Amino acid sequence: MVKEGYWFGVPPLAIGCVLLALGISSGSEGGLKPALHFLLPSGVLVFLALFVFYFFRNPDRKIPMEPGVVVSPADGRVVVVKDEENAGRPGKRVSIFLAIWNVHVNRSPAAGTITRLEYKPGKFLAAWAEKASLENEQNVFTLASEHGEIVFKQIAGWVARRVVSWKKGGETVGRGELVGLVRFGSRVDLWLPEGAEIAVKVGDNVKGGSSVIARMLAGAGVTSNRGGESSGAQKIKESGHGA
Repeated sequence: MVKEGYWFGVPPLAIGCVLLALGISSGSEGGLKPALHFLLPSGVLVFLALFVFYFFRNPDRKIPMEPGVVVSPADGRVVVVKDEENAGRPGKRVSIFLAIWNVHVNRSPAAGTITRLEYKPGKFLAAWAEKASLENEQNVFTLASEHGEIVFKQIAGWVARRVVSWKKGGETVGRGELVGLVRFGSRVDLWLPEGAEIAVKVGDNVKGGSSVIARMLAGAGVTSNRGGESSGAQKIKESGHGA
C-alpha cells in the first residue's frame, strides 16, 4: 500500500474504533438502543477505512524484460486505440479507464528520462469521456526513450480530483517503475510514435507494469537528428544515461 492509504485510511479507522468502544460500553450499561448510536457510525467508518486501504494497494508486478516492449502505465480497461498526432508527429494513442476498484498507482511505460513534466489544470469530466483527454486536470509526462519520445498523461475524472506525481523532470525511470497515482477513478493516456505495434484493443483489461501495450519496431520513433539517431536516444546520451 502507498503512503496515501495511511493518510486517508487511518483517521476513519481510529474514529471508528473509538465509537466501537463507546458502543460496547453503552451496550453493557444501557442495552442495545444506546449502543446502536455508536455502533452504526463505527461500522460505516471502519468499512470506509478498509475500502481506502484496498484502493491504495500497490501489488507487486512482474515487469516484462523483452526488448522493445512498452508496458501499461495503469490498471484498467482500454477505451481508445487510435492514430493521433502529437505536436505534429504521427503516432498512436491508447487510453485506459481506471474504475474505482482498479489499482490506481501509475507506472512508467518504458525506460528513459523524463524530459518534461507539466501540470495542466482543467475540468473534471467523466474519465471515460473522449474530451477528458484534452479538457480535464492532468499531469503530462514526456519521456525520452531509446525508441524516441513517448508521452503519457495522468488524467483526473469526475470522482478523481487529484493527480499525484512522485517524479520530477530530469529524473530517469525504469520500465514499469512507479511514477504516481490518481485518486478515486481516472484515466491514463499513452501516446507512442509512428511504427509502434499496438498489442491491445478496445475492451481489453490491462495491468500496470506487466501488460504489454505495444512493441516498438526497429526504427520506430526515429527522426533525423545528428546522423539518424532517435531524438529520445540522443537526449538520453546527452544526459549521461545512454548505453
